[in-house]
Amino acid sequence: MRGAGVVRLGAVWKAVPWGGVRPARAVGTALLVGLVLAGCGVPDTGPEAAGAPARGGRAAHADHWVRVYFAAPNGTWPVARAAPAGAGPQRALDELLAGPTRDERERGLSTALPTGTHRVRAEAASPGTVTLQLPWLVSELDRTAVNQLVCTAAAAPGVAGGRPPTDVVVQVYESGLPGEPWTVTCDETGAAVPVGAPRARH
Repeated sequence: MRGAGVVRLGAVWKAVPWGGVRPARAVGTALLVGLVLAGCGVPDTGPEAAGAPARGGRAAHADHWVRVYFAAPNGTWPVARAAPAGAGPQRALDELLAGPTRDERERGLSTALPTGTHRVRAEAASPGTVTLQLPWLVSELDRTAVNQLVCTAAAAPGVAGGRPPTDVVVQVYESGLPGEPWTVTCDETGAAVPVGAPRARH
């Protein structure tokens, strides 16, 4: 039929006057949606501006963070702390040694590091490497404390090379122990593992 289109009604195609082919089911659906929206009081005028974006809720220096690992009932758990621009591994370790805040303690986080005034020196070394100078021997520390130290260092900002924290090598120098450092990484569960050892998987 010249100058007419075809509409499919159910299983039957029928001619329509606009010259195109449109399924009647789609037309019916559009009509049904329109009726439902009209019945709900929703206008069909399309999106409209809803005012200015929400503000507040973020801390100062919110563009810069360090990740600090504390002890949790099932291992270690990372928390984010605001930090100034340019913060590196030393800032992350200082935040760790300061311990969890009251809010973090109320959420069940704690620290397994020894109490007292201690200083851990942390520095970004070669690309993908952080060095830790501990005031203790590793054998003196609880395993969770070692995990906290290593994973906080591995996740610190300012480590050249752009590697993910699980691929950053942490070289641990122990107090009074000469020789090569203990080289470890932080696996996906937040545990320290020697370089080359099999990693735990989720």
